[in-house]
Amino acid sequence: MWQRSVCVGLLALALGYLCVLGPELPPAALRQLSASLLGTLRRARSLEARTVAAWQAAIVRPARGWARVAVGVNACVDVVLSGVKLLEALGLEPGDGKNHAVLNSGQDLREAFAHFMERGAAAERFFSDAEAFQDIARTASEHPAAQLYVGGNAALIGQKLATNPDLKILLCGPVGPKLHELLDDNVVVPPESMQERDEFHLILEYQAGEQWGRVRAPAANRFIFSHDLSNGALNMLEVFVSSLDEFQPDLVVLSGLHMMEGQSKEMRQRRLLEAVASISDIPTDIPIHLELASMTDQDFMSNIMHQVFPLVNSIGLNEQELLFLTQSASGPHASLASWSGIPDVGVVSDILFWILKEHGKTAERTSDLTRIHFHTLAYHILVTVDGHWGNQAAAVAAGARAAGTQACATDTIDTSKVFLKAPLEFVTSHTEAPSKISLNPDEPVVHWHREDISFHFTPVLVCKDPVRTVGLGDAISAEGLLYSEVYPQ
Repeated sequence: MWQRSVCVGLLALALGYLCVLGPELPPAALRQLSASLLGTLRRARSLEARTVAAWQAAIVRPARGWARVAVGVNACVDVVLSGVKLLEALGLEPGDGKNHAVLNSGQDLREAFAHFMERGAAAERFFSDAEAFQDIARTASEHPAAQLYVGGNAALIGQKLATNPDLKILLCGPVGPKLHELLDDNVVVPPESMQERDEFHLILEYQAGEQWGRVRAPAANRFIFSHDLSNGALNMLEVFVSSLDEFQPDLVVLSGLHMMEGQSKEMRQRRLLEAVASISDIPTDIPIHLELASMTDQDFMSNIMHQVFPLVNSIGLNEQELLFLTQSASGPHASLASWSGIPDVGVVSDILFWILKEHGKTAERTSDLTRIHFHTLAYHILVTVDGHWGNQAAAVAAGARAAGTQACATDTIDTSKVFLKAPLEFVTSHTEAPSKISLNPDEPVVHWHREDISFHFTPVLVCKDPVRTVGLGDAISAEGLLYSEVYPQ
């Protein structure tokens, strides 16, 4: 760090000396030397500072923004605390990790938490035993380190969008007294969405390098679990759709389908069909964004892909959800069991391309899907079918900026608290003749094309010591939507 400061100082002195000598030098020589020194000064700044400066220039408001956004249908109160501290408070000893699709006991919780902590991966699970969950939730909420926040993808997206005073936000979901108290004043909750008791979700966080027994976390992340029947049955979906006539939104944001995994297979399938019917009732001139979340049932994921994707215009998802999606439908790279470190950009690009080619809008297919916002720790990609969305370079940069500020809990990106983790070189595909791209921090939004599909890539400035990881994906998607413009068709 000090070497860079010395270098900048010497270059500044050299530039000042040039100004003194200026009258004695030919104008062309002076211009060339000044430009060379200024270029060297710019390069002497950190990669992080150069990226932030470039983002500032790239992030511009769309020509036509949103005025009213309706968000539903999962909402709850998040009880956030250290996963290791809660498991210790419950008397659960560290041991080997094991994945569980559904948690039935404290032992299942211990094993599942260890499994995902070891991988530094986010996950969400349903806890089947109501009485045992209430005991765990009581211990968690009474823990001195516990903090209570707005929770649920829909409520988090609504809360993030509500920070923009020009937007009016409608939130439909199971809203209890504590959640209502926590919501921004700019969020309108219809009376039909109010209920006497809050739904609580337990968010067990861990930091990069944190150790629990033999398990060491390679990255900061969180493990979420709940016994949430209201959100699990999508109880507020019909209320949400019926509220749209009066609210007249410009954009609908839908989430919570993953919560149905806690239901029986028959109930889940019936409710999904009812959800499809309700979503189909939303006027086609209102764009719909679907936010995905962690899932474990491949058949259910496949059903959502075939039945819901054609009804929405945009989806948001992370690397775990993307890999699970291609595995569920035998898509490209489906044989990949898990990501190893930072997800390969070419592999991610292949899967995103396949989703829009197989399930997106084409001249032959009656699908509305034209946009995917992919986010992982080190980078984001926005993929769109040409002719449907504008301002996507600004949108992907805004989402990445939001990741840096929210994780570090700062209003603007503090370059001393973040670092560039994205690959500086990558290929854009592993199934076609790829382009090789070298990342330039002075132009951090990279654009490429495959057929009629556009890709916008940008790195993330990763927080060194994240304050809170919960809701990061929701904040990223919300910010990306805020800066996006949909073209009338």
